[in-house]
Amino acid sequence: MSAAKQDLKASVPHDLRITLPVEGMTCAACQATVQKALTKAPGVTRAAVNLMTNEATVHYEPGVTDPTRLVAAINDTGYVSRLPVEDAPVPDDSAEQTAKAEYVSILRKSIVSLVLGALAMLSMPLMADPHQSHADGPSLLVLAQLVATVFVMVWAGRHFYVGAWKSLGHGSANMNTLIAIGTGAAFLYSLVVTFAGNGMHVYYEAVMIIIALVLLGHAMEARAKRNTTAALRQLARLQPSTARVRTNGLDADIPISQVRTGDRVIVRPGERIPVDGVILSGTGAVDESMLTGESIPVDKQPGDRVIGATINTSGSLEIEATSLGSSSVLARIVQLMKDAQGSQAPIQRLADRISAVFVPAVVSIAVLTFAVWMIVPDEPSIASAMTAAVAVLIIACPCAMGLAVPTAVMVASGRGAAAGVLIKGGEPLEKLAGVDTVVFDKTGTLTEGRPTVVDSLIVDAANRNEVLAMISAVESQSEHPLAKAIVAHAAMVHESRSPQPVDNFMALAGKGVFATINGRYIIVGTQALLEESGVDTTPLRDAIARWIQDARTVVLVSIDGRAAAAFAIADTLRANASAVVTALKRRGLRVVMLSGDRKATAEAIAREANVDEVIAEVLPDGKVAAIKGLQQDGHRVAMIGDGLNDAPALAQADIGMAMATGTDIAAEAASVTLMRSDLASVEHAIVLARKTMRTMKTNLFWAFIYNVIGIPVAAGVLYPAFGILLSPIIASAAMAFSSVSVVSNSLRLRGARLQ
Repeated sequence: MSAAKQDLKASVPHDLRITLPVEGMTCAACQATVQKALTKAPGVTRAAVNLMTNEATVHYEPGVTDPTRLVAAINDTGYVSRLPVEDAPVPDDSAEQTAKAEYVSILRKSIVSLVLGALAMLSMPLMADPHQSHADGPSLLVLAQLVATVFVMVWAGRHFYVGAWKSLGHGSANMNTLIAIGTGAAFLYSLVVTFAGNGMHVYYEAVMIIIALVLLGHAMEARAKRNTTAALRQLARLQPSTARVRTNGLDADIPISQVRTGDRVIVRPGERIPVDGVILSGTGAVDESMLTGESIPVDKQPGDRVIGATINTSGSLEIEATSLGSSSVLARIVQLMKDAQGSQAPIQRLADRISAVFVPAVVSIAVLTFAVWMIVPDEPSIASAMTAAVAVLIIACPCAMGLAVPTAVMVASGRGAAAGVLIKGGEPLEKLAGVDTVVFDKTGTLTEGRPTVVDSLIVDAANRNEVLAMISAVESQSEHPLAKAIVAHAAMVHESRSPQPVDNFMALAGKGVFATINGRYIIVGTQALLEESGVDTTPLRDAIARWIQDARTVVLVSIDGRAAAAFAIADTLRANASAVVTALKRRGLRVVMLSGDRKATAEAIAREANVDEVIAEVLPDGKVAAIKGLQQDGHRVAMIGDGLNDAPALAQADIGMAMATGTDIAAEAASVTLMRSDLASVEHAIVLARKTMRTMKTNLFWAFIYNVIGIPVAAGVLYPAFGILLSPIIASAAMAFSSVSVVSNSLRLRGARLQ
């Protein structure tokens, strides 16, 4: 093994990663509890828990712990986890159906609780019976309210109390703690009043309506969460559920899960290709817009690769299945999106730190509020003290803080995928929003990445078609990229003719080729090769000089010892490269071009692309050094590249952006993958990141300011001056509204303009 490979192997992390489902989380404090438990578990190198996806992504050392122990660590906190299905194919609709069933269940419990609470509230005037004495005991209406409240607490609100109890057993607190203490205190107070018979007001209706409104908020959150993952579900649904497999000459439709590597899959016109594979027979045009965004179908023939979930628009294809299940391109894209949505942005750490101490602080404030209301007023009222304390507990729910960042990340990931931009999580989003310098690789990024004839000169113009036909015949024998460019150019400009027989073909590496056609001697190659062969290139010199000045590669042709033609070849600029560079500059970004090509060639491309700064003639390590130099000058750098030689620079940059048309290694090294060949995706990604960061900050501001204002109001600071004392019912409604408003604000990113 070479030293380079040993170094590469040593740099690969030895930990493994697993994503585990986590059930029962309802707020940022829940998330923090699970994350803290996982982080402290032996063998865990890092963990990220996502409240939106209800998943925990854990990196661990395989020799120290395993998935079973990680699941146990989560279950010990009072939340529920289980081992995921290994090597699962592209997700089906089961998760969506489960989420929908959960939403319906929560909504049903909320409506029933709300109806019972409303009936209890309407019956309150009837309970004020002046003729009922203390000895008569509680009225039937009060007892009916008591029974209804117990039903609501046990049926609809049971998970609040179970969760709070489990949380208490692990020395932590969460939203369940606040709800359980608040409604529990109101219930116990009302229970004592009911049987003490002292005529004081009971709060049964408040308990039921609080539980109803909290559940209603959860239902609205669940529905909004489903909207944030719409792009992921739509992408997953592109996978056909069955495949037509040919065995011993017979075709049969079988479930996609039963297809095996090497199976022969038949795809008819108009059908989605069910698996990744290689065409064995047949030709057709395949619509790959779901992957590349390009609307024009791509012609395919035997030997070409096809991707599952793309559409065969014409022709019947026989495909050998190569990549199945989780190893397919579609599954990898889905997993990339899930990883992105499950990752945390650095700004999330602020919310996590606050959430860790938030619930204990709120409980302390509630206790202090109760004490103040029992001490300060001239005529203390236990009812007022109870109202204020319960309102503090209810209004301070930390859901909004827990949802502020992950909702924005999830919606942005979906919006980016729809625009052909795959962003690997919250941290890349945040970093991308802060870049001030964009560095483009030249070949394959700013340019098309393939040589193209951009100009030509035929000396004997009268016989243009005949000359081009001979040149094309000779160059078709060569595998050189310049030869292919000339063949493609000839096919475009000369009339179709029957192939001419080529004899005595010989290639001279680095110089050109020799051949004869019908006895005529042809040389195609460099100016030096022709002159060494005694050919006078004077008729071509003006064109040669002009093309060299423009940094073009020049190929000359002689026929029977006379100069016959010349071609200017260049790697042409992508169609909208100049417009994209101009747009980036207009947004205040510094644009630099990196290239390993000759300085003259690089500068010529830069002029066309409107790039002012060029760093040319650099090897891969030189590209890394250039990126480091920009970073040392205080710049935050985004690097866009496509090749193997770009991978180190992509990894060094603050944000690496890889063209999907490039190598797998480049895509692995990058934090953002541009699925379309359109360079406008670079601008789209940056605009999306900036808008996402604004949304995150807005969400956090409103989540924090809501509690900063809401808790003091609930505690009664406005009562002395204005006589305002917040009802626990109003507090629960406000709490639900705060969470839904944060999610709704994030959902606006789905329609964000990216240019």
